[in-house]
Amino acid sequence: MALQGSTNIRSARRARHRVAGGALAAGLAAALALAGCSGDSSDSGDSKAAAPNQAAAGAGPAAAQDNAAEAPQAQGKDTAAKAPDLGVEKRSIIYTGSITVRVKDVNIAAAQVTGIVTGAGGFIGGDKRSSSGNTGPSDATLTLRVPADKFHSVVDQLAGLGHEEQRGINTEDVTEETVDLDARIATQQARVASGRKLLAQAKSLEDLVMLEREVATRESDLASLQAKKRRMADLTALSTITAVLLDPQTEVAPKKDEPPGFLTGLKNGWHGLLASLGVVAAILGWLLPWLLLLGLPAWAVYWYVRRNRRLQVKPADQQS
Repeated sequence: MALQGSTNIRSARRARHRVAGGALAAGLAAALALAGCSGDSSDSGDSKAAAPNQAAAGAGPAAAQDNAAEAPQAQGKDTAAKAPDLGVEKRSIIYTGSITVRVKDVNIAAAQVTGIVTGAGGFIGGDKRSSSGNTGPSDATLTLRVPADKFHSVVDQLAGLGHEEQRGINTEDVTEETVDLDARIATQQARVASGRKLLAQAKSLEDLVMLEREVATRESDLASLQAKKRRMADLTALSTITAVLLDPQTEVAPKKDEPPGFLTGLKNGWHGLLASLGVVAAILGWLLPWLLLLGLPAWAVYWYVRRNRRLQVKPADQQS
C-alpha cells in the first residue's frame, strides 16, 4: 500500500509538471506570434513608406521637371478661375467724336480750343486751316487727344465756342480684346522664358541654331503683342475728337449720294472719258517737242534721199 501511494504521488507530480510545461509553451508561442505580427506590420508599414520614397528617387529629374511643368499650369488654372472684374468703371472703352462749330473768328476760336484741350490734360494732334480770301482762315480742322474721363466735358466746352452745327460720338468696348491680349502676352512671356532656358542648355551647334531661331520667333511675337497692347492702351487712355471751326460766311456743301442707274453710269462714263482724253492730251503735249526735234531732221534726210533717186532715174529713162 505504501508503494502504491508513492507511485500515485509521483504520477500526480508528473501530470502537474506536464500541465505547467504545456501552459508555459503555449504562453511562449502566443508571445512569439504577437511579436511576429507586430514585426510584420511594422515591416509592411516601413516598406509602404519606403516605396513612394524609392519611386520618387527613381523618378529623379524627370519627376522634378514634371512638377515644375505642372506648377505653371496649376497657377494658370488658378488665374483662369479668377475672372477679371468687368464692371462699368473697369471696362476699356475707346471714345471718338467729331463736332462742327460756327464761330466769329477762326483763329481766336482755335486758340480757345488749344486752351481747353491743354487744361484737360490733352494735346493737339493735328491742325489744318484753309482760307478763301485775305481775311484769314475760313475754316480749321483740329484733331484733339484728351483723357477719356474728360471726353464729354471737352465736347461740351467746344460746343460753347459758337453755334454748334453737327456732333457725332462713337464708343467701342474693347474690354474682351484687352483681357485676351493680356493673357496672350503672359503666355508668350512664359514661352520666351522656357525657350531661353533650353537655349542655355543646348549641347550641340545644331540645337543651338534651332533654339536661337525659335527664341527669336517667340520674342518677335511677344513684341508684336506688346505693341498692340500699347496701341490699345493709348486709344483707351486718350480719346480722339475732330473739331471743325467755320467762320460765318463759310458754306458747307452737303454730300449727296446719287442712286445707281443708267444716267448715273452715263455721267460717270462721260467723266471717265474726259479724264482719259486729258491724259492722252498730256502725253501728246509731252511728246510733241521730241517729235519736232527728231522728226524734222528725219523728214529732211528722207526728202533728200528720195530727190536724188528721182534725179538718177530720169537720165536712165532718157537714154532708153
